[in-house]
Amino acid sequence: MAFFPVAERRKAVEMEAVLAHSASTGTTTDVEPLGAAVIHPSSIVAAGARIGRGVSIGPWCTVGPDVVIDDGARLISHVVIDGHTHIGANVVCYPFTTVGMEPQDLKYRGEPTRCVVGAGTIIRENVTIHRGTATGVGVTTIGGGCLIMANSHVAHDCTLGRGVIIVNNVVMGGHVVIGDNARIMGSAALHQFVRIGHAALVGGVCGVEADVIPYGSVLGNRARLVGLHWIWLRRNGVAPDDIRRMRQAFRALYPKAAHASGAVFQTRLEQVRGQYGDDARVSEILDFIAAPSHRGLVRVQRSPGEMIETDGA
Repeated sequence: MAFFPVAERRKAVEMEAVLAHSASTGTTTDVEPLGAAVIHPSSIVAAGARIGRGVSIGPWCTVGPDVVIDDGARLISHVVIDGHTHIGANVVCYPFTTVGMEPQDLKYRGEPTRCVVGAGTIIRENVTIHRGTATGVGVTTIGGGCLIMANSHVAHDCTLGRGVIIVNNVVMGGHVVIGDNARIMGSAALHQFVRIGHAALVGGVCGVEADVIPYGSVLGNRARLVGLHWIWLRRNGVAPDDIRRMRQAFRALYPKAAHASGAVFQTRLEQVRGQYGDDARVSEILDFIAAPSHRGLVRVQRSPGEMIETDGA
């Protein structure tokens, strides 16, 4: 990836009109498909910032001195990128987003912590993403191909996997970990240190205080596990026989009459692993449950008013 000093990037502003004219008239030019960066004259790009080819920085943006922006990324307007932040290729930041600002942590003392946004991620209006802390993992990470919708907040030291969708107004505390392809619906609130498993679904306006298993689906004012994310499994080509086997494993792990079975949760875990542990997705769920956790597991609600013991929160 090639980078350009600020003076050369300023000159590249003149290319904007050429590219726009070419697009509107259908004519060709001798400009490379991924040419020099285009920076609007009203934007401030600090000395030391590294800007890749084909980057577009629109009006009234601010880019800090320790920022790296990879090829083809777009800051549409009024975007602030600060701190030791790395914006991946073809990322799009919509107006009034801030990425890499200081964390909202009273223990933070200006340490050079980081923020990384993976290639192809889309960050919509008014999103805030804060860099990590020295007392946490030191970096806030957004995987590639994510969509973070308007007015959402990603706190310090959070880790989002690839293909995660965060719907409008979602807020999360620090140190949250979200697996690949998870879906967090509008206005959900994720407690600090919560883990959301691969391809899990968090319903709208959920308060999530504990961990959600991979492929799990949670609903409610205080999130309760109500089943698996069947729609995602079907849409992503999981065979009906495999889905049926996952359903059987889920029902064995969380039976409707858990108290009548006489088996505590740990015993049910062992039974499910013995019977269904050869299934990769079931094994993924069991491994997630067995992994260390700050928050325990969300409780299960298989029918109205019924809670199933999970050794969790």
